[in-house]
Amino acid sequence: MTQPLTLSSLPLFPLQTVLFPQGVLALRVFEVRYLDMVRKCHRAGAPFGVVALTEGNEIRQPGAPEERFHETGTLAAIERLESPQPGLVLLHCKGSQRFRVMHPSHLPNGLWVADVEQLAPDLPVPIPLDLRSVATSLAQVLATLRERNSGPSVNINPDSAQLNDCGWVSNRWCELLPIPLELKQRLMELDNPLVRLELVGDILERTGIAPQ
Repeated sequence: MTQPLTLSSLPLFPLQTVLFPQGVLALRVFEVRYLDMVRKCHRAGAPFGVVALTEGNEIRQPGAPEERFHETGTLAAIERLESPQPGLVLLHCKGSQRFRVMHPSHLPNGLWVADVEQLAPDLPVPIPLDLRSVATSLAQVLATLRERNSGPSVNINPDSAQLNDCGWVSNRWCELLPIPLELKQRLMELDNPLVRLELVGDILERTGIAPQ
């Protein structure tokens, strides 16, 4: 059995969002602890880890509780870094592999780092016939967003292979749906992409988004 790959001292970015594999993440970075971190990651071509907050704030505030976050997150690869003015960095990132936090530690500068164990990626699972409408409606929504030049999904133009993959379709819907952060986290953590897609299909049906 293949041993899971571990990463040591991975810098973490706790956020009020869930990053999914192959998902797009745009960030405005201005806190000193993160400015230094993202610049170092960019120079080294190394990822950082995005974890969803359970307590605390994205921006450190006096008297606020210390950040607490979920143990499962997603690696973020920096695809573009811009610095339009001193003290501000704009990032365009893409999610890659999920990971589990094993040994987190809080550095004196406020940055979280952790040893992490990378989780297996979703196995490619073709979308069954009874869930094809979920993929069809996603393609329609993405096309509309491209036409309107709206949101982080604007440049996603899926091919036929992606639209026939349970993991890819369910992940894109999870990013788009206005559902609670905790539910997005639980869906991201699911190991079975078909089950994730079935749950997404149930949400779409209940909200009336999916075609009948």
